Amino acid sequence: MRRQEKSLIRQIRRRARASSHRLSGSGTYLRHAAVLRGIGDDAALLGIPAADQVLVTTDFSLENIHFHRQWHPPESVGHRCLARGLSDIAAMGGTPVAAFLSLALPSDIPQAWVNGFVRGVLALGSRFKTVLAGGDTAESPSGVLADIVVLGSVPKGTAVFRAGAQAGHAIYVSGKLGGSAWVLKELRAGRKLNPARYPAHFFPVPRVALGQALRAGKMASSMIDISDGLSTDLDHICEESRVGARIYAERIPAAKGADLSLALHGGEDYELLFTAPANQRVPSQLAGIQITRIGEITRGRRIVLVKDGRESVLPVSGWEHFRARQRT
Repeated sequence: MRRQEKSLIRQIRRRARASSHRLSGSGTYLRHAAVLRGIGDDAALLGIPAADQVLVTTDFSLENIHFHRQWHPPESVGHRCLARGLSDIAAMGGTPVAAFLSLALPSDIPQAWVNGFVRGVLALGSRFKTVLAGGDTAESPSGVLADIVVLGSVPKGTAVFRAGAQAGHAIYVSGKLGGSAWVLKELRAGRKLNPARYPAHFFPVPRVALGQALRAGKMASSMIDISDGLSTDLDHICEESRVGARIYAERIPAAKGADLSLALHGGEDYELLFTAPANQRVPSQLAGIQITRIGEITRGRRIVLVKDGRESVLPVSGWEHFRARQRT
């Protein structure tokens, strides 16, 4: 059954308005002070405080690349779609403000799936006070394509970048790594998993409060979220900062079920990887999240893994688009 674009937009707008009411408990539609006008016009109208700077990030979620409909319920797909953008805002130490969703759907996709997807986006948006302020819809010739743009703000001059790591700085990660990749491995092997029991993969929580705390406390000299795998994302920091790194296998905080390879290369953990000066006190827990020191920044450009007392060059083997293999 073909779906009309106006009808789809009307449904999404109605659900966004209802979600906004639940968030606020009051009678007006828009719930973030910076969002002056949202869904309903040609463009959203935002008013970012003069003391802040704007953060903008965009991420695709593509069927059979980032998710499979037979594995991921629609609420999980919507949640993960927004989580990717929120995690990028967290990695800059920012506060999310608004999201813009462009959604292309096959003509035969069930309306119930679309409703579930939107519920997933709006539920996570409500949790982080992020207004769904606009977007676009289209018919897709093959599979679901969702592009999310997330806007955030950060006090002027305080955003944390990937550049900033220096030789001698310590390297830290939040949480545990490899849990999402372990779930994906099990799904590929044909195992059926209850999404509610494996939130690290199906419903990851972006570390927004942690990123803000690291930024406000001036602890992090550089930072990135772990979306493509520790090895790949550490390489991004090293490339932007023009440094090398040494990390220790026994310090990597692997999630239950995950081996060292999954913890190093698995991806989609949405934890934060950051550096800090050696004399900077970084607590073992911050914003309720475990923090682990895993190594140090070095001169030169090599990334080295120390395991059983032996050093070897760490291969950068996390996710990268345009390789032959797919994420899911």
